[in-house]
Amino acid sequence: MLLRHVAIVSESKSISAADISVAAAAIQKQVSRDFGPLWQIDATVDGFSKLEDVPIDYWPVVIEDDINEPGAAGVHMDDNGQPFALVEANEGWQLTTSHETLEMLADPFGNRVVAGQSPMDGQGRVEFLVEVCDPPEDAQFAYTSNGILVSDFLTPNYYDPVTSVAVRYSYTGAIKAPRTVLPGGYLSWHDPVTDHWFQETFFSDELEFRDLGVMSAAAESLRSEIDKLTPVPQRARGLSKTAPFLKKAYAMRAAASSSGNSRATRLHSRIDQVRRAAGDR
Repeated sequence: MLLRHVAIVSESKSISAADISVAAAAIQKQVSRDFGPLWQIDATVDGFSKLEDVPIDYWPVVIEDDINEPGAAGVHMDDNGQPFALVEANEGWQLTTSHETLEMLADPFGNRVVAGQSPMDGQGRVEFLVEVCDPPEDAQFAYTSNGILVSDFLTPNYYDPVTSVAVRYSYTGAIKAPRTVLPGGYLSWHDPVTDHWFQETFFSDELEFRDLGVMSAAAESLRSEIDKLTPVPQRARGLSKTAPFLKKAYAMRAAASSSGNSRATRLHSRIDQVRRAAGDR
């Protein structure tokens, strides 16, 4: 497999290089252990202190303080047609960074579609846009890697024609059947008969269908066009520090830090022993 490289960089005053390193390590573990084997993708995820340090064969995920324009957050193309992503530096930015990293790896150029039966009555086979984190994207369905909250994601079986009890449709198992949208998520597809794009969203108390009309990838990508038309409530407001799933992640991170500090203390002691033993020779 061709190895892909993702760089995570902060241009935010509130997120340090150390924060980026911790997040990058957690997402690298998620990619290597969870995502890569299911999607047959091999990738590195590394943190960098500034954009100028990123090698030219890496796809950057850049954390910014203010991304106010609708559709500005998410994956875009640079002037050479290579992908990069922008993430808002709000509470839970690590979760969004995981989301954008996985979607970039699964579909770097934002135009990949998979055929399947439409969720809407009256439509036949349609083309689903492959956005691997959108249907289960709400933070309540996330999980932790190294104590960092990371995004649940679809498995390739999500687009299967039938349901099987022996199959996972998202990594955490939160999705129980193909082409299901969880609360806070959405699914987008193209109907070849009408040439319109449609969505199934779960942003309120019930599922809703939206007709987005005719779209083109000529300007940038289908994913970018979809993002401009899809104001996801959680992304807009960020996460609440009091949310149960976020408090649980913080507790796990604190426990991981405590274990790491203890190990570091023992390692420092051992390094001192090695130095003293070398000095006695």
